[in-house]
Parts: sequence; structure tokens; C-alpha cells
Amino acid sequence: MNRKSTFVLLIACLSCTFAKAQKTDYKTRIQLLYSGIDSKLTDTKAGLYYETTDISKNENPHSWLWPLCALIQATNEMEVLEPGKNYMEPVTKAIDEYYSDKPPRPGYQDYPYKERVSSRFYDDNQWVAIAYLDAYHRNHKKKYLDDATMIYRFMMGGLDTAAGGGLYWKEGDKTTKNTCSNGPAILVALQLYQITHKPEYLNTALAVYKWTKQHLQSPEGVYYDNIKIPSMNIAKATYTYNTGTMLQANVLLYNLTGNKHYLAEAERIAKAGKEHFFKNGRLPDNYWFNAVMLRGYIELYKIDKNKNWVDFYEQDADAIWNTERDADNMVGKKPAKALIDQAAMIEICARLQQLDAH
Repeated sequence: MNRKSTFVLLIACLSCTFAKAQKTDYKTRIQLLYSGIDSKLTDTKAGLYYETTDISKNENPHSWLWPLCALIQATNEMEVLEPGKNYMEPVTKAIDEYYSDKPPRPGYQDYPYKERVSSRFYDDNQWVAIAYLDAYHRNHKKKYLDDATMIYRFMMGGLDTAAGGGLYWKEGDKTTKNTCSNGPAILVALQLYQITHKPEYLNTALAVYKWTKQHLQSPEGVYYDNIKIPSMNIAKATYTYNTGTMLQANVLLYNLTGNKHYLAEAERIAKAGKEHFFKNGRLPDNYWFNAVMLRGYIELYKIDKNKNWVDFYEQDADAIWNTERDADNMVGKKPAKALIDQAAMIEICARLQQLDAH
């Protein structure tokens, strides 16, 4: 090899090294996404949010609760990055508009109460509780613990002995018990146990964990969608968030108990989840489902420092930003940009930024 070739090769290697050393500017992405929510998806007068940017064609005047489940977690992660800021407050006030004191237990319904009486889903409530408890660990605001405790009582109304245990998905609908209402139930109970040390919370978490693993885990390690009641037939669709909550539950159980069985199970789920969902350099299209799964991978990464658990999320986040973003810096494959998608990407970017900061 001559001197010129050696020099060219050296420059190429240095350029590659420099490119790898450059960190993605997640903070800018977060602020651009948040600005889009603020300008195009917020009804300032009502203190509520819109489902998508195509307001005239939305199903309802305001958003379902589900996208706010994503937004409250996203704003929590923004506050982690910017201590002293109060991104959660307007979202919390909006969520309060979904409060319903309908017997037998108060909880949040899926649409603003003043606009109409609507259904109540256990998982919608649980996602809110998870975000509130994450925030409580940081700032100890009484409201967050009080509301999460209320949600725990509400979700326990969905637990019975049909199919041997587990929680239903929707209040008053006893046809399915879903991973999406049992995985987060475990996380709510474990977080409350971490804070209060009350045995009832740990007992609930362990019982629901055992039931969910027994009835809804696939042989490879990922999790199915639900079990039908009373037929006991399994709906075998797989979604990233279901695998994610159970991955995170195993890591939290390991942290709390020191039992290495939970850590081994977390690593098994993590390996299976990546192999099952990450295809051709991309995760499935639902950003928020993927954001929930990232929570589990990050909890595991904190323990074993295995970069394989987060590198594919960095790759997917870059692909979304580079190929699924419009001129207003809003993300999504459809022309009408959805609140849940913007919030999910904020959470993903914020969590990846938190890792970069360490």
C-alpha cells in the first residue's frame, strides 16, 4: 500500500471514529416534538389535548385518555432531564378532567367526564399511576402518590378468580384478561411497595406475576395479548409493550428480592424480545408500544451494562427521525400526526438522552 492510500485509509478511519463519538442531539428532538404538541395538539382554552392534528376529522372533540398516558410519561422524562421544570402539570390537570367517581371505586374514564360518561379501562389507569410513581420518586409530591394509590384500589376491582386469577382489561367486561392490564398492574404494585413497604403490594405483584407468566408467556419468552374468558383460548398476537412490562417487572423483582431467577428471566425475555420484534433494522410501527418496551430494556441495562439492549432503539429512533418526520418536525407515517406518537418519541429520546448523560 502506497503513502497516498495509507493516508486516505487513515482519514476514513478517523472520520468513522469521529462520527461514532458524536452523540445524537436528543434534546433538540425533544424540544421540537414538544413544540409541535404545544402548537398543534393542545386546546389551551379547555386545558385538554387533541387526538391528531387533523382536528376536524378526529373522532371526538378531545383526546382519549390513552394518548395522555403517553404524554404524562414523556413529560416526566423531560423533567428528569431538566430538574426544576414543570412539564407534567398541564398534563396532570388534563388527566384530572377524566376523573370519575362512579361506584364501586373512583378512577379515570377514557374520555373527559364533563363531555360525557364513558368507559373505564384498567390499563389506562395503570399507565398514569406508573408515571405518577416515577415522578413521586423524584419529587415526593403527595398528589402523585395519592392518585396512584387510588388507581391501585380501582384496578384491584378487575381482579377475580376466573382463569385462576389476573385482571380484566376493561371495567364491566369480563371477556378477556390481557397482558396489558396485568403487566402494568405488577409495576404499579411493585412501585407502591418500594415506597410504602406494605406487604399487600408485594403480595399482589407476585400473584399477578405468577398468573401472567403461567397463562400469557410464549415458549420463546415474549408475551401474548390476552386469554379469553371463559373459553381459556389465548389470543396470540404479540405487541412490544406486553413483553416490555414483563421484562421490567422481572428486573424490579430482582432489584427488590435479589433472587437471580428474576434476572435470568429478564435476560431471556430481553433476548427473545429483540429477536422477535427487531426486524430489518426496525421495530414495529407503534412508537408508544415500543417506548413501553424500552423501559424494561433500560432497567436491565442499568444492571448488566449490555449495550445490545439499547443500541437497536437508537437505530430505530434515528430511522423514525430521518424518514418519518414532516416539515413541522412531527413524526408518524400518516399525514395527520397523532398525540400518542409525538409523546412516545419524546419518551424514547428522553430515555436515550438519560443514558448518554451517564
